[in-house]
Amino acid sequence: MNRIPLARPFWDDECESAAVAALSSGRWVKGPQAKEFGKEFASWCGALSAIPCQSGSAALWAAMRLLDIGPGDEVIVPGMTFIATATSVSLAGATPVFADIEEDYWCICPDDVEAKITEKTKAVIGVHIFGQTFSPRLIDVCKKHGIALVEDAAQAHGATLNGIKAGAIGDIACFSFFPSKNMAVGGEGGIITTTRSDLAGKMARIVDHGRNENLESVELGTNLRMSEVSAAIGRIQLKHLQEWIEKRRKNSQSINHQTKTRAESEHAWHQLCVLSDKPDELISKFNQAGIDARVHYPLPCNKHQVYSDHFQHESELPVCDKVAKNLVAIPVHPSLTEDEIERINSVLSL
Repeated sequence: MNRIPLARPFWDDECESAAVAALSSGRWVKGPQAKEFGKEFASWCGALSAIPCQSGSAALWAAMRLLDIGPGDEVIVPGMTFIATATSVSLAGATPVFADIEEDYWCICPDDVEAKITEKTKAVIGVHIFGQTFSPRLIDVCKKHGIALVEDAAQAHGATLNGIKAGAIGDIACFSFFPSKNMAVGGEGGIITTTRSDLAGKMARIVDHGRNENLESVELGTNLRMSEVSAAIGRIQLKHLQEWIEKRRKNSQSINHQTKTRAESEHAWHQLCVLSDKPDELISKFNQAGIDARVHYPLPCNKHQVYSDHFQHESELPVCDKVAKNLVAIPVHPSLTEDEIERINSVLSL
């Protein structure tokens, strides 16, 4: 009996041919593949512009630079997310302020965000957690207070909110193409999108040492560029993305779980996480059945050692503290077979 993994990266002859062609071209960086990939991804998600980069984490740092966020500024982030959401703020010299999450949907709580806005608040990073979009009220809160909204869409390729795809909801969005994500690029990779014309040109510079067309560095940037090989693979993967997302949605419907989905949102199901009072016991049952499962974010970000000197290190975020250690991720990827779904359901029914 083969083990069922949490992810199965897609690779086929077309991906291989695209990679080899990019290598054979002799143009390994700053070529046509990355430019076209950016255009195609922006068109796919409805953004004004998109620039490929090295990772989702790099995209988040770039978003801070695009918004001129630095020392003295605060950026509100959810307490339960991948640590890069918070550390991107710290790396820019600003202070992440941790907000609690929603009880039902596990995204950042708009009410707690609004309560934590100060005169130092420059932006909010709203994470579309596991592929579930954040609340539409978060958009209203940011507009009301005149602060930027950054989408951490690392897990949300294809998710929608009121019919608008992730990547075109906030001012800036940051995607990851890590191999477990809804689409990948044959290794590390990410992309930044924007809906604002004033940021589009700056976005292209920020990933290339802040240089303009005359090769003068006019702002602080660094080398965040994506290779031509990765971009070529990404272009092939993008052709399949919508099909894969629909399969993830179908699989989520076939698996017996109680995870809630937002009425205004179409979930992208990067992860299917089930809330369990006995997560270790549930993981053990999956392991015995030959199925990968794990607690996705066992520790709220403010409790990580890296934030031991943070003013919120010992603070309670009641929903985060209760939920994070009890969320068990199980397979939902598009290559699951009917037999594998039956095996997953047999464990959930125990």
